[in-house]
Amino acid sequence: MKDQAEPLVTEQQMRVNLAAAFRLVDLYGWSDLLATHLSARVPGTDDQFLINPFGVMFDEMTASALVKVDMEGNILSDTPYPINPAGFTVHSAVHLMRHDVDCVIHTHTAAGLGVATQKNGLLPLTQQSLSVMAHSGYHDYEGIAFDLAERESMGRDLGGNNILFLRNHGLLSVGRTVGEAFMWMYRAERACKFQLAFQQAGADETVISDDLIQATFERNRRANSPEGYRPIGVNEWPALLRKLDRENPGYDQ
Repeated sequence: MKDQAEPLVTEQQMRVNLAAAFRLVDLYGWSDLLATHLSARVPGTDDQFLINPFGVMFDEMTASALVKVDMEGNILSDTPYPINPAGFTVHSAVHLMRHDVDCVIHTHTAAGLGVATQKNGLLPLTQQSLSVMAHSGYHDYEGIAFDLAERESMGRDLGGNNILFLRNHGLLSVGRTVGEAFMWMYRAERACKFQLAFQQAGADETVISDDLIQATFERNRRANSPEGYRPIGVNEWPALLRKLDRENPGYDQ
């Protein structure tokens, strides 16, 4: 359960933050036209979340356009749009299994797929990859996610992690806030880009020892926790909203 000391947000505030995340995903080049999806739990509920209407581009998403659904896939909003059924399966899996999570982001990027399709996934090549590996799980491809039975295996594979590599499919990140989920995706995307850049160079690897890998994992888990010096998204999210206000305002409508 969530820490009762955490500040509560209203549904409207959650809508604004999630709409901003859609536009930031597009701004950073992670969108895939109408494919992929982001979601956020409706504050004060365990069985409702907000997700994108299937037919609205990420760069034009607004708070009022987001669709509210329950865990059975029933649309609870007044909207002319349907929702992506595969998106519902993916996001409901997380919201059902992880009550500490309020936001889920799923992408199909060249870098994310480039690593998620590799047999060994993300490799311990860089400091950035180690910070992501310390919080990552893997989920084997089961086809387009129309089968609700996949929710159990997806939730199990995510476990207590913040990042899930969907093999042959893409990346998924989660967070207690929209900002936290966004920053975990940002970190995962960069780690994947750095790996592909190194692999394309054809150079010899400088190996990081197993002991140092494990030590770095533990340092990252401690530093990125609520008790650490850099809880993810706390400082970055307000700055990202300022950037978005300059470059693509109107998400709060």
